[in-house]
Amino acid sequence: MSVFTLAGLQLELEPHQNNFEHISAEVLSLKKRFPNLQMVILSELCNCGPAPRFAEPMPGPLEDAYAELAMQAEVYLVTGSLFERDQERIFNTLSVLSPKGEVLARYRKIFPFLPYEEGVSCGEDFVTFDIPGEGCFGLSICYDMWFPETVRALAWKGAEVILHPTLTNTIDRDVELAIARANAATNQCYMVDINGAGKLGMGRSIVAGPGGEVIYQAGDTQEAIVVDIDFDYVRRVRENGWHSLGQPLKSFRDNPVVYPQYQKGASSAALNALGPLQKPAKPDWSE
Repeated sequence: MSVFTLAGLQLELEPHQNNFEHISAEVLSLKKRFPNLQMVILSELCNCGPAPRFAEPMPGPLEDAYAELAMQAEVYLVTGSLFERDQERIFNTLSVLSPKGEVLARYRKIFPFLPYEEGVSCGEDFVTFDIPGEGCFGLSICYDMWFPETVRALAWKGAEVILHPTLTNTIDRDVELAIARANAATNQCYMVDINGAGKLGMGRSIVAGPGGEVIYQAGDTQEAIVVDIDFDYVRRVRENGWHSLGQPLKSFRDNPVVYPQYQKGASSAALNALGPLQKPAKPDWSE
C-alpha cells in the first residue's frame, strides 16, 4: 500500500500584513506532533491576504523563506499562493518546495476571480509534479476549479491528487464543497481543498476521495487536517471504477466526440450575448 501523509493548515491569519512567523510556527509545531508528515498545504494568499502590493519576483526573498521552512520542517511545502511580480504583471502563484528547499513547481492561477481579483494576470500552464515512489500531484487555485476543464487537464497529465488552496469568505462556500466533490468523482482523484479561516476565510476545508466521498470536512475555525493519501486506492478506482461502477477517465479517453467549444475560432452567440465581464452595476434608484 502506497500511503502518503499530508496536512492542510486552515489557519486564522491577519489580512494585509506578513503572517510568515505565525505560519512557520504552525508548520513546525505540526511536524513535531506528526513526525511522519510528508507534506503541508497552506491556503491561498495566506501570507499577506489579497493584497497585490506585496508582490515579489520569483525567486525572491519570501519564496526563499518558505524554502528554508520546508527544509527546517523536512516536508514538501505548498505555499498556498503568493503574489508574484513579473515585470509589469502580477500573478497569483503557488510554489511547491521540497524538503531540500528546492522549487519543484510553480503554478500561476489560470482563472483569477474576475471581475473582483483586479490587476492579476492569468496563467497559461497546467502544472503537475511527481514525488518519486509516491505519485503525481496537480496544482489548482481557488476559482480554477469552477472550470471543470482545468481539473480534467491535470488528470489528463496524470494527476492523482489535486492540491487546491483557496480563499473564500462568501456565501458560495457550500457550492464550492459540491464542486470539489464533483471534480474528485469525475476525475477519480483526491481533491485537497484548503481554505483560510478567521478574518481571511470561512474555513470549511474539504478533502474528497476519488469517488467524490468526503474524507474530511473542517469547521470554520483554525484546524490542522492530517490525512493519508492512498495512491493504490486511486489507481484501483481508475482501473475498476469506484465500488466497481463508472470508469469516466477511460470513457473520456476512448470517446470520439469532438467538442465544438474548443475548436479554433469557435464562437458562442449565447455567451457573447452575456455582455462584458464586469462588476454588477450600481442600481439606478431614480427610476
